[in-house]
Order: sequence, then C-alpha cells, then structure tokens
Amino acid sequence: MPHNASRYLAEGPRVGIRHFTYEDGAEFTARARESKDLHHPWLFPPDTAQAYEAYAARLIEDPTKAGFLICEKDAGAGPGAIAGFVNINNIVHGGFMSGALGYGAFAHAAGRGLMREGLDLVVRYAFGPMRLHRLEINVQPGNAASIALARACGFHLEGFSPRMLHIDGAWRDHQRWAVTAESVTSG
Repeated sequence: MPHNASRYLAEGPRVGIRHFTYEDGAEFTARARESKDLHHPWLFPPDTAQAYEAYAARLIEDPTKAGFLICEKDAGAGPGAIAGFVNINNIVHGGFMSGALGYGAFAHAAGRGLMREGLDLVVRYAFGPMRLHRLEINVQPGNAASIALARACGFHLEGFSPRMLHIDGAWRDHQRWAVTAESVTSG
C-alpha cells in the first residue's frame, strides 16, 4: 500500500467511511452515551465495552453484515472523530444482491449534513465494490429525521409494514424505503 493511501474506503469533502474495528469501542460507546436523548426511542447502539465488543464482532465476522463508521476528516473533535455509523444487514447474494441499512448519527454531528455525505458514500460503496443491487431502509413513521435522510439520499418509499420490528419493548410499524444501483447511477 502506498504511504499516502487513505485510511478510508471512500471519502467525501468532509467525511470518510471505514469499517468498524474492536479498537473503536471506547470512542463509539462514549458517543452513544452522549447521544441517548437523540437516539431514543428509535435506536439503541451499544454504550458499554462488552456490548460494543459483541456488536462489532457481528459486523466484523458475519459475512451477511457490513458495518461502516462515518468519520469527520478534519473535526474540532479531532481528525477521524466518529460522527455516525451505517450498517448493512441481511446481505444476500445470488439473484437478490440486496441488504438492509440501519444507521445513526451521534449528537455532536447531528444536523450538520455529515450523515447525508456518509450515507451517500456507503450507498456508492455497496453498489460498487460490494456489488449489491438493492438497499432497503426500514424506518418508524414518526422518525422524521431518518425519513428525511433516506429521501435526501435517493431512497423511495415502497411500502408500510405493521408491527415489523421489536424496538424499545414493543412491535413497531415501519415504512420501507429502497434504492437500486440503476437509480443511483442514472441520476
């Protein structure tokens, strides 16, 4: 690898994406604890070392998952500060070539456009090097910020699934948003 090679899988003007590592645990869990109010009641990223290790292990070792950290390239919080994350779950190859996205911003990065830039990078990476054809995001109807992000990144509403996922003690309804490689490459 050349000495000037990027530490990122893909880069935009303000963020780069890279895979999760076990060494990211301390920063990730600290940011998750700082972001509890932002995340509740939509998602619950790991906020302890033990929980992070199990979470990261699934993303690192399971071939049906891929986890990406969105990192600020030049941030007041320090170069490479973790701004958020995007995970591709339930990756299926063969005739389907699809995956389901889950994501979250951390409080210090929320509302700054970093997740938009990062999600765009992950989508292009999924349709490029990962050779997927379709990505889906499942969002609770009341999560306006997540719906706005999906829409801004070119995802289209495909349907509604009642009581789809068990989150925060109850079965929650979800909207299904999706994008295909053709819709991203064609414009």
